[in-house]
Amino acid sequence: MEPANPASVHGPSDKEWAEAVKKAAVIRPLAESARLGRAAVKAAAQTLGLSVPRIYVLVRAFRSCPGTTSMLLRPPGQAAGARRLDPTIDALIEAAISAIYLTPERPTMKRLFRQVRQDCRAAGLKAPSMKALRARVTARSLRERTRSREGAEAAGNRFRLVKSGLRTERPLQVVQIDHTKVDIMLVDDVTRASIGRPWLTLVLDVHTRMVLGLYLSLDAPCATSAALAVAQAVLPKTAWLADRALELSWAAHGLPEIIHVDNGREFHSRAFERGCQQHGIRIEYRPPATPRFGGHIERLMGTLMGRVHALPGSTSSNVVSRGVYDAEARAVLSFREFERILALEVLGSYHNEIHSALGRTPAAAWADGASGMPLRGPADAAALLRDFLPFEERVVRRDGVRLFGIIYLDGTLAHLVDHGPGKLRVKYDPRDLSAVFVELPGGEHVRVPYADISRQPITLWEHREAVRRLRAEGRRSVDEHAIFAAVAEQRRVLLEAQSRSKAARRAVARVETATRAAMPPNPKAAGQGGDLRDDDAKVPMPIEGEGSGVEFW
Repeated sequence: MEPANPASVHGPSDKEWAEAVKKAAVIRPLAESARLGRAAVKAAAQTLGLSVPRIYVLVRAFRSCPGTTSMLLRPPGQAAGARRLDPTIDALIEAAISAIYLTPERPTMKRLFRQVRQDCRAAGLKAPSMKALRARVTARSLRERTRSREGAEAAGNRFRLVKSGLRTERPLQVVQIDHTKVDIMLVDDVTRASIGRPWLTLVLDVHTRMVLGLYLSLDAPCATSAALAVAQAVLPKTAWLADRALELSWAAHGLPEIIHVDNGREFHSRAFERGCQQHGIRIEYRPPATPRFGGHIERLMGTLMGRVHALPGSTSSNVVSRGVYDAEARAVLSFREFERILALEVLGSYHNEIHSALGRTPAAAWADGASGMPLRGPADAAALLRDFLPFEERVVRRDGVRLFGIIYLDGTLAHLVDHGPGKLRVKYDPRDLSAVFVELPGGEHVRVPYADISRQPITLWEHREAVRRLRAEGRRSVDEHAIFAAVAEQRRVLLEAQSRSKAARRAVARVETATRAAMPPNPKAAGQGGDLRDDDAKVPMPIEGEGSGVEFW
């Protein structure tokens, strides 16, 4: 057996290493001496139980690579990585790998094998075996194969060094917000028929891994769902817990210093940006196409989805793992029931289990961190949600304010007609269009109801659907009366179709959850601000999105 090449030795056993150490102790003095005496070589051979020629081989090996690893023996046979194919065939294989296998089309090994065999026959050469071909493919670096077959982005996500996360020193220094579609089918409260999958928005404190807010919706993420999630995260949760008959503790609240989000449209909306600016919150956006920078909340989402998979009606994470399980037929949980179960999972299990990165529970980390620092709260808790509501700019006219084709009127706006301050911000809650909030030049807000107070509250989702249908019927102009008549007809049709169509049941559920979440009338006069109920865990209606100090290490 020949001395091993140290570069090819990986993890010798304890026995092999002990034998190498024994040989090195005898061979090292011989290798370092200027002249080998025959008597010294014979003595070394006798000590190690080897032949004299073998001692000369070991000395040459030690001199070429001084070190104990040169005394490790290479097993008999072909050295690992050695190639025995004709160099011409090797060159042909390498060319085929580069031209065929390492391409975005990602052909199979069988396709590459057929091509190599065909090329070899054309050149009058013996085709290699599949084993030899596979060995040459795997000899190429995995990074190179991934980049060539799956693209630079996939290679970067797989092989780029991952920084350990956001460096924080205290609670509420950095919070992350993200959304996911929950892997479960829900049912209607009355008919118990399927209404589809909800969306979940989570707010996570990076320093303590404490969930600051969770928000369920039947519609895709939007500016309003982001606003409601932030409002719930910032404000105390006493009323929210009581409304759901939850007796668990949820102490986390307060204004964050930085909100760390992806580049979703809802996080670039004017409402979200102005709301954060109003309360001194800095927004940090992740670099585009870098989900690893949101790893904390992504892992939490994955953890919660894994627990959801144990519930009836789970769609699982993919079709393969779901198998023949009929999620729609097995669904039994309503929206409110699932919301309560999810809250129990977060407030009970997650907050009170040892977190591997913290070495303690999130609840304990929050208690320790928050005890030594003042929690910054909003100056006006009742107005917090209003500050994040979407808005449009309108002029106050003699007949009031017009928004979405609806007239809003209140006597407190009369003085604005004469002074003509120009366009003012008109904020609205997409869940309830029965009133808007006009921001006065001094920053105060006035709640302004429908001019026709006999009209029923509607959602922005219902309004848009009514306008779409009226346009489809060929109407060139749509007035307020037509809109409310169309909404009333839509509601009647949806109630009739509820037992037949999942889409109709989902639409009815939207209206019902929005009605529960609607803001109550506000009798306050101008200058005192609108009184918004802390009901930010209810479901908003869909609304289209509108128009650094964190160190990564």
